[in-house]
Amino acid sequence: MSQYSFATNLFPSLPLPMSGSVLFGVVLVAGLLGGHLFRRFLKVPITGFVVTGVLLGPIGLGLLTPALLGKMRIVVDICAGFILFELGRHVDVHWLRRERWLLATGGAESTLSFLFIYFTLTWFGIEPLHAAIGAAIGVCTSPAVLLMVSRDLCAEGQVTERALSLAAINSACALLLFTLSLSYLYLEHTANIYIAVLHPIYLLAGSLGLSWAMSVATLKLCRWLGRREEVQFILLAGMIVLTTGLASQFKLSVLLTLLFLGMMIRDRDRKWVMTAVEFGPAGKLCFVVLFVYAGATLMFSEFASVLGIAAAYIAARFAAKSLTVFALSRFSGLNARKSGLLCISLLPMSGFAVVMVQSAASLYPDFGTKLMGIVFAVVAILDLVGPFATQFSIKLAGEASPAVN
Repeated sequence: MSQYSFATNLFPSLPLPMSGSVLFGVVLVAGLLGGHLFRRFLKVPITGFVVTGVLLGPIGLGLLTPALLGKMRIVVDICAGFILFELGRHVDVHWLRRERWLLATGGAESTLSFLFIYFTLTWFGIEPLHAAIGAAIGVCTSPAVLLMVSRDLCAEGQVTERALSLAAINSACALLLFTLSLSYLYLEHTANIYIAVLHPIYLLAGSLGLSWAMSVATLKLCRWLGRREEVQFILLAGMIVLTTGLASQFKLSVLLTLLFLGMMIRDRDRKWVMTAVEFGPAGKLCFVVLFVYAGATLMFSEFASVLGIAAAYIAARFAAKSLTVFALSRFSGLNARKSGLLCISLLPMSGFAVVMVQSAASLYPDFGTKLMGIVFAVVAILDLVGPFATQFSIKLAGEASPAVN
């Protein structure tokens, strides 16, 4: 080796490549700063995270290229897993069994949302199969927005608890409908009815089975390790990452598996072997990563051309949720005022919509380019205004902590 070659190995080559650690650091620091600015001036940090992602992404400064965003996917899956697990732990299955009208509201509202959005998309000329997938995605209320806003406001009360429960039901229904819709997508592209039928069954049964096995293992380890919060925090973090990895390796639904895991752990923990573990700063880190990623992956190239359809999509979604909540919530003891505020709190659409659209497009690259543009436009609008709506509804319901107000 010549002296020149040896010397070049000692110094960095220019331009410097964007390594994984540098990328992750940029996302966290920039996201934190953007959220801080929006919290300071507009009181809603989530919108700041999304705007930061847009600025860093391909349509902004271009620091987060599509290739780098692809490398972030495993980190995003883990962060989404933490959020859905936390949402699942907020769902009291025993309470839902007693409050059957709330469970009925969640199921009816998810079904009506699917139908309203489906018929809206087909009316605008979207193919029925693509419209079904777009409608399934639209069912989901953002668990990340609800969890973060309720935590920031230290909120407690009927509207907050029901919104979180309905978000969990929405998420489960959306993922189930999306999985079932994929079977028809397989059938259209492969004409293999066995794959079309067996793959959704595998996804659903496999996700449930893995969730059950990991919930049993988690509770047994909690019992053995004792009720020390710092120890159980590490255990839960490890089990969430492990479950995410196993779901990915077995090609199951990571989102559905983690949501069911949180619900099963809470439902099965009848001897209270698990402490009330709070993810705290680690949870905030997950929110920053997820929202910055969602902002960076948004596509605005077709925004103007699909804006009218996106507005109709949002209107149909809000109308379906509002009609159901107003019609059924009074049976579970919620007055008209709080029913209206609950409807507003359900406005944010999940950033997981981006992940679901990308999943369908990765299986079939020619899948619904126009539909992707519509969904991305809807996510862009609701990611920007949804957090304001949720914060407004919780505050007006009087459920925010006085110290925060």
